[in-house]
Amino acid sequence: MNSEKLSNRLERVASYVPENTILADIGSDHAYLPCYLGLKRGIKKGIAGEITEGPYLSAKEQVDLDNLNDVIEVRKGDGLSVLNQDEAEVITICGMGGSLITSILEKGKNKLGRAQRLILQPNIGSKTVRKWLLKENWVLIAEEILKEDGKIYEILVAERSGEQPYTKHQEAELLFGPFLLKNQNEAFKDKWAGEVKQWNAILIQMENSSGVAAEEKRDELRRNIQYAEEWIS
Repeated sequence: MNSEKLSNRLERVASYVPENTILADIGSDHAYLPCYLGLKRGIKKGIAGEITEGPYLSAKEQVDLDNLNDVIEVRKGDGLSVLNQDEAEVITICGMGGSLITSILEKGKNKLGRAQRLILQPNIGSKTVRKWLLKENWVLIAEEILKEDGKIYEILVAERSGEQPYTKHQEAELLFGPFLLKNQNEAFKDKWAGEVKQWNAILIQMENSSGVAAEEKRDELRRNIQYAEEWIS
């Protein structure tokens, strides 16, 4: 993978970034995504944010290599702290757990003023991301799930306005994804078959666990298994 040819996962993320916008890619690693967009899609400006020294230096090197210093700026810092007030119009956060993504968004809420679109790719914990978006009145407008190199990835796209996609079955839709439920592709079915197997294994392990927390966890697992049986075809 490089800035000329992204992974399938990042190509799908890139497809949701509108042309002529100011993009912030948080946790940018080698800055492949903003560099690709700078070379191919005509973004107005890109900001590649990285918290650790190694990826930060790699990102700067990649921007230099692609002669994109006039378009993309690499900044070192924690999450959305790398942004100025009302700076980014589109924000991408990819390749992290859902809890970390929501933590970054929550801590940096004051930097989201101008942002009109969030493109989020959690490796795990997509439900956590959906719940945060709903709580903060971001409208989920699209979802994708795909398998690459034996791993399954979800992509969530949200905007400021529109109609929320959830129905009276919101709890199941937050878990599985309201759009993904309507188009249950092979990656979707593979993911949830694996999850159900894991949930059942955990239930067996917790058979002799006592206490309120253990019972609440068992109830959650049983509920999720029931949702899977009802909703996944």
